[in-house]
Amino acid sequence: MNPILVTRSRGSITESFHRGAICIVDAMGNTVLSIGNVNQLCFTRSALKLFQTIPLIKSGAADSLGLSEEEIAITCGSHNAEMEHVDAVKSLLAKCGLDTSHLKCGPQMPTGRKPRKELQLAGKAPIDLHNNCSGKHAGFLALCVYHGWPLDSYLETNHPLQQMILQTCAEVFELPEEDFILGEDGCSAPNYATSLYHQALAYKNLVSESDSSYREACKRIVAACSKYPFLIAGSNRYCTDIIRGSEGRVLGKTGADGVFCMAFPELGLGAALKIDDGKMGPQYTVAQAIVEALNIPLNADLSNYTESAIKNWNKHEVGTQKISAELANLLTTLS
Repeated sequence: MNPILVTRSRGSITESFHRGAICIVDAMGNTVLSIGNVNQLCFTRSALKLFQTIPLIKSGAADSLGLSEEEIAITCGSHNAEMEHVDAVKSLLAKCGLDTSHLKCGPQMPTGRKPRKELQLAGKAPIDLHNNCSGKHAGFLALCVYHGWPLDSYLETNHPLQQMILQTCAEVFELPEEDFILGEDGCSAPNYATSLYHQALAYKNLVSESDSSYREACKRIVAACSKYPFLIAGSNRYCTDIIRGSEGRVLGKTGADGVFCMAFPELGLGAALKIDDGKMGPQYTVAQAIVEALNIPLNADLSNYTESAIKNWNKHEVGTQKISAELANLLTTLS
């Protein structure tokens, strides 16, 4: 059983807790921190997006179509559907001669509270553009346009686009293609389950200086995400806050169901964590605790992520969510 990573108290009592696992690897791929079962399999979910973007850059499609850094960043994002996000997706599609009707990620209410409320007040239904994965899908379509591949079937696993992505993942995750366990993501794109160790390894490889076929593509992806962190998530989102607050020293990307991965360019480290019960809040609590344990300089106070007040409907503070004493002790080995 994985250890307790995050606790939630009410008064003086621990009311609930979240178990999970963490893996951090160094520039050589050696494990420098292993908490819980780092060999357990879990789907990468949206933490896969940066690797799904590699073929767009590596193939020459991004340059051929004249994609900007903002448009590259939005392909990696799980966005709030704020104005900047939807504008970036529309702009990317327009450069491909396409529009939002070509997206096949499925209608989703905006993740962000403000755009969700605006859509509801306008009496409008969400469309695929509002899906938090619409940037990724726009990137998929861009690569299809560049290669002249069919657009209607771009989500099928045997489509050349998805085969290219799988081949790329095999290289970056350092796993044979047959070892990836296939699943379908919330946006209907193929998604893969691997061990936490290999997810940490892949994020390390994003910022590795080793001579690899994907090195230049990764550099451009990391640069775009670091320069435009708002496009990776949006207002009041940890991914945006940690990239911006660390000035690119941390590249963090959330995945659904409690997955969070990070790359540390200056340290050459990669990290992956999974909250067993799939809750989303605790992953940010753990991620920020790792950042603090590594003494990453920040230009903003993000301590509210490691310890946050639990409030009731009258705004009374009734408890606290924070990392467990066991995790706090284990993280001291990183200092």
